[in-house]
Amino acid sequence: MPGAGRLQSIDALRGLVMLFMLLDHVRETFYLHLQVPDPMVVADTPPGLFFPRMLAHLCAPVFVFLTGLGAYLYASRHADAGQARAAASGFLWRRGLFLVLLEVTVVNFAWTFQFPPAKVFLQVIWAIGLSMLALSVLVWLPRQALLLLGAVLVAGHNLLDGQHFPAGHLLHAPWAILHDRGWLELAGVQLRTSYPVLPWIGVIALGYGIGPWFGRACAGAQRQHRLLVAGAACLLGFGVLRTLNVYGDAPWQAGASTLHTVMSWFNVTKYPPSLLFLLLTLGVGLLLLHAFEARAGRPWLQPLGTLGAAPMFFYVLHLYVLKFMYLAAVAVWGTNQGQLFGLDHLLWLWVLAAVLAVALYPAVRWFAALKQRRRDLAWLKYL
Repeated sequence: MPGAGRLQSIDALRGLVMLFMLLDHVRETFYLHLQVPDPMVVADTPPGLFFPRMLAHLCAPVFVFLTGLGAYLYASRHADAGQARAAASGFLWRRGLFLVLLEVTVVNFAWTFQFPPAKVFLQVIWAIGLSMLALSVLVWLPRQALLLLGAVLVAGHNLLDGQHFPAGHLLHAPWAILHDRGWLELAGVQLRTSYPVLPWIGVIALGYGIGPWFGRACAGAQRQHRLLVAGAACLLGFGVLRTLNVYGDAPWQAGASTLHTVMSWFNVTKYPPSLLFLLLTLGVGLLLLHAFEARAGRPWLQPLGTLGAAPMFFYVLHLYVLKFMYLAAVAVWGTNQGQLFGLDHLLWLWVLAAVLAVALYPAVRWFAALKQRRRDLAWLKYL
């Protein structure tokens, strides 16, 4: 169970988006024959795949944002401002390096089951790790400057969408890491920069920047009001920019039906996350955080809070469970979708995700309790 010193609203929001992540990874495991691109092709994507994928869009932005917020709360244990920033910087640097290493070893192996790997997919854990490394430096900025930089990165990075550097160019590798999703090669291994990190650095900076909202000097009612206003402002900004079709993502188009038009309107780009993607997802995330703040202490929040108190443990555990489930399915039933095993009925997407959430919960609860009980084991806080 989450410790008494933790904020249940933050853990509960993190736990909720992890359930959405589980749903999406079930799709990635058992519906690869119905894979969807980014952004999705509305005319070719069944609503039963489109809307679960939209739910999953909340995961990375909310998690990166809460990582920044969590770093501020970690630093706030120190009364002296300089000591607080030093503590935050050191922790962010160490944990960022740990997450990058975890991505290219344990996490990548869970996806590929190849050793040594021929390909390494640099995905969300990599992006969080690099964002933490960047924030370890940025925490020394004045808070207003940090918030401004975060807003500029989130709002302005789409101005760079037309900038590309071909393979062999001096800037190809750094630009692929920062903004232009692509392939790199290192020592004969192909690296896929699935999550370009420039906008994610903006998101983690914004999360750190709102940290004082959760400090002792900010009353609960004031914090809830700020979360409500910020969330509503993000969604209003999304609605205006999306309707105008002038900036922030690929334009939406009228479809063959009202449903397809609505799907097109919400069909935003994740890799890298567009301004509209982040306005939509962070707006919803802030409103959910407001709702959880207003309902702190309710019994139904406890399971979500428990999941959110041991996020990395849950992340790694569910990847390996899904991989072994897929291999078992192939061993029993063989491949029925070309070279893949896949499920036809989309109802199974929800059933499997629900069953896995229930089945994995006791292990996550045990580990969350272990983290709380054994604070003398420093390595546990990295999970």
